[in-house]
Amino acid sequence: MKALSYLNKYFLKYKYRLLLGIIITIASKILALQVPQIIRESINVAEDYRNGIVTDLAVVKSELLYNILLIVAAALLSGFFTFLMRQTIIVMSRLIEFDLKNEIYRQYQLLSLNFYKKNRTGDLMNRITEDVSKVRMYAGPAIMYSINMLVLFSVAIIKMYHIDVTLTNYTLLPLPILSILIYYLSNIINQRSTVVQQYLSKLTSSAQETFSGISILKSYGIEEKAMSEFEHLSDKAKEKNISLFKVQALFFPSMILLIGLSNILVIYVGGLRYIEGTISLGVIAEFIMYINMLTWPVAVVGWVTSIIQEAEASQIRINEFLKQEPEIVNNTDKPSKIEGEIEFKNVSFTYDDTNIEALQYINFKLEKGKTLGVLGNTGSGKTTLISLIARLYDVKSGEILIDQKPIEQLNLDNLRQSIGFVPQEAFLFSDTIKNNIKFGDEAASDEKIEQAAKDAYIHHNIIEFNEGYNTFVGERGVTLSGGQKQRVSIARALIKEPEILILDDCLSAVDTETEEIILNNLFKISQNKTTIIVSHRISSVKNADSILVLEKGKVIQQGSHTELIKIDGYYKELYEQQLLEKEI
Repeated sequence: MKALSYLNKYFLKYKYRLLLGIIITIASKILALQVPQIIRESINVAEDYRNGIVTDLAVVKSELLYNILLIVAAALLSGFFTFLMRQTIIVMSRLIEFDLKNEIYRQYQLLSLNFYKKNRTGDLMNRITEDVSKVRMYAGPAIMYSINMLVLFSVAIIKMYHIDVTLTNYTLLPLPILSILIYYLSNIINQRSTVVQQYLSKLTSSAQETFSGISILKSYGIEEKAMSEFEHLSDKAKEKNISLFKVQALFFPSMILLIGLSNILVIYVGGLRYIEGTISLGVIAEFIMYINMLTWPVAVVGWVTSIIQEAEASQIRINEFLKQEPEIVNNTDKPSKIEGEIEFKNVSFTYDDTNIEALQYINFKLEKGKTLGVLGNTGSGKTTLISLIARLYDVKSGEILIDQKPIEQLNLDNLRQSIGFVPQEAFLFSDTIKNNIKFGDEAASDEKIEQAAKDAYIHHNIIEFNEGYNTFVGERGVTLSGGQKQRVSIARALIKEPEILILDDCLSAVDTETEEIILNNLFKISQNKTTIIVSHRISSVKNADSILVLEKGKVIQQGSHTELIKIDGYYKELYEQQLLEKEI
C-alpha cells in the first residue's frame, strides 16, 4: 500500500469527517453487538421457566417483552448510525475523488508537449476516470467495511472470551487459515489488477483513436480491419479480466466455508459443554449469533482486499504522472509586461523523442509592431520556431529574448496570454461558433465577436447557417469545412487583441482570393502588433517587413520580398513557380 500513502494528505484534509465516521461506526457496531447478549438472556429466562427455576409466567413474559423492545431499539439505532456512517465516510471518498481528479487534470495542464507525444490520449483519460474510481473505492467502502470488521471482531471476540475461553478458542481456529489465504490471494490479485488496468487503457486508446479517425477509416474502407483489431484487443482484455475474477471468486466461498466450520465447532463443542453443565443454552445461541454477525465482515475481507489491491495498482499508474516534473516551469511570480520585440541568438533545437535537430543557429531580430514571414518546405523547422516563441519548449543551445529579456525569466502566464496563436491544424471545441471565438476573450461582446469574424472573413458564412453564431460545430469542428475552421481560429486569435500574433500556415485551406482579403485585414489590424506569418505561399508573406527562408532547420535566405526576388535562390524560384501556377 505504499502508493496509496499518497492519499494521506486528503485523509488529513477531511480528518474531522473521517474521525466522525469512525466514531459513528463504532457506536453502530457496539449497538448491534448488544442483540446477541439480549437473546442469550431471553433464552436463559425461558429455560429457567422450563426447568422450574422461575415459576411466575407473567414475569417471564414481561422480561421477554422488554428484551424484544431493547432488540428493536438497538436495531433502529444501529441502522440510523449506519446511515450516518455512510453519509460521512462515503461522502468523504467522493470529495477525495473530486480533489484527486482535479489534481490530475491540473498536472496534465502543466506537463509539456513532450509528455503528450509519448502518451496516448485514451490512457490519459483512463487514469483520470477508471483509475481514480478504483482509488475512490479504497477511500470509501474499503475503509468503511474495514472499520466495521475491526470493531465487530474486537468487541465480539472480547465478549466471547469473557463468556467462555474454551469455546472461543475453538470458534477462532479457522482464522489462521483465513489469514494465509488472504495473503496469498492478495498478491495474485495485485499483479492481475495491474494488467487489467493496462489493457483497459489500451482499449480506451484504441476506441478514442478510431472515433477521432473515423473519416479516414471510412475513406479507406478498413472498418473490418479496425473492428478485427479491436476485437482482438477486447479478447485479450476479457482473458485478463476473467483471470482476475477467477482469483477473486475464491474469496467469498472460502470465507463462507470457514464461517461454516466455526458454526459447526460452536454447535459441537458448545453442545458438549452444555451437556456437561458448563454453559447455558443461551450462550450457544449467543455464540452462533456472533459468528453469523461476523460472517459478512469476514466475507467482505476478500472484497476489501481486492479493492485495496486494485486501488494500489491504479494509484501506482496515477503516481507515474503526478510525480513527473513539468519540463516548462514558470520561473517567476512577478508580472511581466510584454511589448512584442523578439530576438533569436544562435538558437539550435533538437527534439528529445526523435533526436531530430529541427533548428540550427537561428539568428534574427523582430522589432515591436513589425511583421516577419517564415517560409520553407515541410520539415524545415517553421512550426518549431514559433513553438519556441510561445515557450512550448526550452532551448538548450542559444538564447531567445523577448523585449531584450531571456524568455525563461518572463512570467510564463503573461507571455502566453500576450500571444494570439493560430495553429496549422485548426482545432475547434465541441461548442457553438460564438463560444469558440469567445475562447480568445471570454468577456467579448456580440459586436466584438462579429467584428473579429468579419476580420477573419468568416462572418458572411456564419450568418448563412440556420443558427448563425449559435451553430454547434461538433467535436473538433467536424461540421465546418477546413477553410471555415481556419478562419474561425483566426477570429479567435484576433479577438484576443494580442501583442504578438502568430499564424502557422493557417490559410492553407482557403483559396487565393479569400487569402488576399484576410491578409489585407490582418495587415490593417496588426499595425501595432508583432506578427509572424508561417506559410509555404509567397502570397502570404510578401508584404512582411522581413522574411526568413528555412531549409532543414537553417536560415538559407533572409530579407524583404523586394530584396529576395532579386537574388537567385529558393525564394525567387518559388515565387516564379507560384506566379506561373496562378497565371495557368
